[in-house]
Amino acid sequence: MTLIKEFTKGFIKDNPVFVMALGLCPVLAVSSSVENAIGMGVAATFVLVFSNIFISLIKNFIPNKIRIPSYIVVIASFVTIVDMVMEAYVPALHKNLGLFIPLIVVNCIILGRAEAFAGKHNVIRSILDGLGMGIGFTLALIVIASIREILGAGQFLGFNILPASYKPVLVAILAPGAFLVMGLLMSLMNLKKK
Repeated sequence: MTLIKEFTKGFIKDNPVFVMALGLCPVLAVSSSVENAIGMGVAATFVLVFSNIFISLIKNFIPNKIRIPSYIVVIASFVTIVDMVMEAYVPALHKNLGLFIPLIVVNCIILGRAEAFAGKHNVIRSILDGLGMGIGFTLALIVIASIREILGAGQFLGFNILPASYKPVLVAILAPGAFLVMGLLMSLMNLKKK
């Protein structure tokens, strides 16, 4: 696979959310606003890229019996960095994302990419894979959050974009709205494949 394909596969073809259905817990929980979606996407992308780099570098030194725990320690280290940086520089976003930042440690996308990709490929391919999957995850979050925020509040990034007469669809910003939007978008992706 070429380096360009390695990088872009996570955007649509192997999108972690819409195609592989990974990392759905934070997607459904934090996609009520675009700001939260961008924050979670950037945090997850940072962890994906740097854990992939580190795991790719140390993969030959890790005994097979402790491979997964070792990967989790690496991932947890980068999640801790993200958590501390967000708390220091964007405390409002950190508060909004709450528990979902530390839960990046057990996000299926990150551990899955470490096991399936970074543990088997070189650093360059691992960086491209992590960056591509992270961007795909972030794009999925933004699309879902945009639909939910526009329908549920008539806003985009806090700015009113629909007329004052618009009656918000409250269910869109509630938990059932996340499932509905996600299901519809996954259906569209499946239709596109056919």
